[in-house]
Amino acid sequence: MKFLESSLVALDVEAATPDEAIRAAGSLLVREGAVEERYVDAMIESYHNNGPYFVLAPKIALPHARPEDGVSEASVSFVRLKNPVVFGNAANDPVTFVFALGASTSDQHLQILQKLMLLLGDQSNVGKLQQATNYKDIKTLIGGKE
Repeated sequence: MKFLESSLVALDVEAATPDEAIRAAGSLLVREGAVEERYVDAMIESYHNNGPYFVLAPKIALPHARPEDGVSEASVSFVRLKNPVVFGNAANDPVTFVFALGASTSDQHLQILQKLMLLLGDQSNVGKLQQATNYKDIKTLIGGKE
């Protein structure tokens, strides 16, 4: 499983729309060979068809698609947006943190969610994600949770 490795993290990414934000996080997974390009398209299509259900907490979106849409390896990428983007979730907008998930089985999906909940369940960690200046700061944050 690839979980927030340095090649899967990008800070202060420019995105003006949810599509651009999802594509930015998804492109990191594509670049590492964890998902196919069509998986990113499927995440965006899912957003358009199902709405922003994956905006699970204030500032945090976890876009994903189905395994058959092109997952090669379980993985999670992270993009911190330079400017927050409104996804259409009244309770949790605007989104600043986008974690793109790719899992090929239900068990992998659950494992990824557990790791993310350990990280994001602590509000102080969310603040640290906001203040991180480089990957080393992120690595320190997730170091004990891999």
